[in-house]
Amino acid sequence: MIRTICCCFLLALSSVAVAAQQADPREAKLLILERMWNEAQVNRDSSALDALVSSRFIDTEWDGDVSDKQKFLADIRNPVYKPTLANIQDVKMNFFGDTAVVTGIYHTQGSYQGKPYDHMGRFTDTWVLDGGKWQCVASHTSLLKK
Repeated sequence: MIRTICCCFLLALSSVAVAAQQADPREAKLLILERMWNEAQVNRDSSALDALVSSRFIDTEWDGDVSDKQKFLADIRNPVYKPTLANIQDVKMNFFGDTAVVTGIYHTQGSYQGKPYDHMGRFTDTWVLDGGKWQCVASHTSLLKK
């Protein structure tokens, strides 16, 4: 009986190990980059965001505002923008060669021009592996209805 239980346990452990080995390492890397993005926004670290986004980056915000990389980084540096929270959840990734589409739900809080905000929405980020480095080329957010 104990031998059977031990065999079942070892079989279960080996199947978990195989599943872990088959997990795409790109997913872990991109999840780290997405979380670094959130941290950089809260800290208003435009240098960190500069390294994450492509020179041809396009951002479409929840309110329809569209910006290129320069405007996006200038907005992050703007002192009227004071984020206090940026989190993501339910993240999913789809790979197409050296391109990844990352989707999920975001939650941000803070103040803008002295007015508080608390946004919950969906995001879609498109990342491209270029010269061995992942860079975001497009980001889109939309608010969820409350």
